[in-house]
Amino acid sequence: MTSTPVPAPSPEDVAAVQQVPNRIVAAWADNDADAFADVFAVDGSLILPNDVYLKSREEVRLFMKQAFAGPYAGTRVYGQPLAAKFLADGVALVITQGGVLQPGEEEVAPERAIRASWLLIKQDEEWLLTAYQNTPVQAG
Repeated sequence: MTSTPVPAPSPEDVAAVQQVPNRIVAAWADNDADAFADVFAVDGSLILPNDVYLKSREEVRLFMKQAFAGPYAGTRVYGQPLAAKFLADGVALVITQGGVLQPGEEEVAPERAIRASWLLIKQDEEWLLTAYQNTPVQAG
């Protein structure tokens, strides 16, 4: 089996990929479900603990509207990149560590710490999430 070398990404693509988690953090800080969902591709997926499996931007939008009006009201989210890898032209993987910050918290509580994988695709010159999944750092 032979593999084709992945072309080196442009500095602009590297910077744009690194900004995707920041777009999510900013949307969350504003409790803006529309801005949050707009980071996803139209057919992007979101997988979270507790059997959450969303299969489109619109499902993500609805879920986050309900979450920001309920259990995530007043919370913030934190994510620190651990690794980024370009898999093919227009495809990148980012790994982050972080979690949800409750009001008044400055650090993620150990029981809410997660690691996440972000599979990104470039569509119409914009980097979008096509698949996101997170896993608790501590087994429950």
